[in-house]
Amino acid sequence: MAYDYKKEYKEFYLPPKKPGIIEIPQMNYIAVSGRGNPNEPEGEYKAAMGMLYGIAFMIKMSYKGSHKIEGYFPYVVPPLEGLWKQGGGGEIVYARKEDFEWTSMIRLPEFVTREECGS
Repeated sequence: MAYDYKKEYKEFYLPPKKPGIIEIPQMNYIAVSGRGNPNEPEGEYKAAMGMLYGIAFMIKMSYKGSHKIEGYFPYVVPPLEGLWKQGGGGEIVYARKEDFEWTSMIRLPEFVTREECGS
């Protein structure tokens, strides 16, 4: 059975109804940052999501290829996470989506290291 981060780390992915403080351990992510309206059909955000998910699923399916990652285990690709802001800080104005600055990311399994990625 594939390892599912949402089920194994419910405290991170399924928060309780009552707010609280949790400590998040160091984790590996792939991430992409950009700017602009996420709803543009041919926009930067759409292209970035294609690239991000393409990498995530390439790693997930790597066991089928010739390059074997040491410590690989079957897993469910974790959910997309994101950070959003608009320049200048302050209140977000949803009518100005073209001013959004975003970082979208997907958690990577522990076996994916900087060394494995070549950086």
